Amino acid sequence: MRLRFLSVFLVVLAACSQETERVYTVDELMADKALLADVIGKCRRNPGELGNTPSCQNAAAADFRTRLERM
Repeated sequence: MRLRFLSVFLVVLAACSQETERVYTVDELMADKALLADVIGKCRRNPGELGNTPSCQNAAAADFRTRLERM
């Protein structure tokens, strides 16, 4: 009985867990301009929730570095 309860509990817990979004590095974002534009667009559309996420911070850094390289 305990094994059955534990199994059901684990299945329910796994179903409720959120899937985390992949964190892109600055170098990955600098290499793929379309991906950089997509991540920056998502971050700018929802700065309250996404502004402090690692992907948004890396996208801002990659954007800054690409602008510096163009100067």
